[in-house]
Amino acid sequence: MADSLANLLGLSPAWEWLAYVIAGLVHAVLLLQVVAVGALFFIWLERKVSGRIQDRLGPTRVGGKFGWLQTLADGVKLLTKEDLMPKGADSLLFRLAPYVSFCASFVAYLALPFVGWTDQNGYVSGWVAQPLNVAVFFILAVMGVEVFGVILAGYASASKWSLFGAMREAAQVVSYEVPMGLCVVVPVMICGTMDMVTIGEMQRGWATNWLIFHDPFTFVVFWVYFTCAMASVNRAPFDLAEAESELVAGFHTEYSGIRWSYFFMAEYGSMFAVSGLAAILFFGGWNGPIPLTELVPGLSYQSATDAWSIGGYVGNMLGMLNFVLKCCLGVTFMMWVRWTLPRLRIDQVMTTCLKYCTPLAAMCFLGAAAWLLVFPNGAVLKSNYALVREYWDRPAAASSEADAPEVELPADAPADQPAPEGHAATDRATSDAVSSNLAVAGQGGE
Repeated sequence: MADSLANLLGLSPAWEWLAYVIAGLVHAVLLLQVVAVGALFFIWLERKVSGRIQDRLGPTRVGGKFGWLQTLADGVKLLTKEDLMPKGADSLLFRLAPYVSFCASFVAYLALPFVGWTDQNGYVSGWVAQPLNVAVFFILAVMGVEVFGVILAGYASASKWSLFGAMREAAQVVSYEVPMGLCVVVPVMICGTMDMVTIGEMQRGWATNWLIFHDPFTFVVFWVYFTCAMASVNRAPFDLAEAESELVAGFHTEYSGIRWSYFFMAEYGSMFAVSGLAAILFFGGWNGPIPLTELVPGLSYQSATDAWSIGGYVGNMLGMLNFVLKCCLGVTFMMWVRWTLPRLRIDQVMTTCLKYCTPLAAMCFLGAAAWLLVFPNGAVLKSNYALVREYWDRPAAASSEADAPEVELPADAPADQPAPEGHAATDRATSDAVSSNLAVAGQGGE
């Protein structure tokens, strides 16, 4: 986007930084709308979902029959509500804590792709604010920072209830990061890359290409991941940091007004982010169960040099809507679990992590690695992952097929599959051993 703006505005090299500033602001504003508007929608949705589960109607007055404007009215109330601070609180840390939590949730969206596509040379591109070849690691890392906001809030509030809630959150989040990281390593190992656009594009095609159907260990590890994700974003039955039956309201007991709302925007933003991570790692990302954009001519960009086209834009919009729908289903599932299961005790929460989730994730990781070695092409459902190349491996001088370096495919690769030019995020379906995939992956890093 920055390069296009620089060309459009005719900026000299000395002023190219201005195009990058404008592009960064545009990306930041768009992502901020995803978090803020998403929180408005999800708060309304949670009220309706909880109402249905409890045989109630939920909001029915503000904004029409379905109460569409109830959350907006609550937002106006929070903006006008008096912002109080306890007398003994640390004023700087007390004010800073909500913004730390919100920023940690918001920054994760920088590396979260909403749609991706592959050009005719096999290079991937996508709608992502900042493409990263370590996007999976980046998202997990910055979302782990959210706990610092909770700890600051509990420490700075001069309240024992807030401090107890903050310490619970710290113990819980740090513990569940271990099995959650092990779960994420499984699809990364299968695809041979941490670039999320590449992982999503490798699963394009029919639903049988989704990684959750790759092997039974990956299927199990998804459920372990989702359990850990609910604990990491402090959702019931793991919401011990704000257990109102024990700690009044936990770490945010002393907060009111707009600062209180920032904690909840961070929570709902993190719920969407971990659901998006699950959608890309296990459910094909923006690829639907039926490859509509491949079956209908003109609904995809075929070359990196293609000019803008209405068909390609429509295809990308369909992919983005598909991805957002999967994320919303993930968030809805979290709400369903919250209003169905009772809250656990803190010792039960830690037991679930250390005695169940961590061993299960480790066993599934070893099982998936063994499955790749024994069944590199799949066992029952034959995997047919797409041959794609990561954007950062694109040759500097752009790219006719004659100029691009060649990579030798395994001997059993399909004859009609085009050979990639440069390092591919490997095709596990056509490799006959895990070692050959790692060798190809190593060429790209060099």
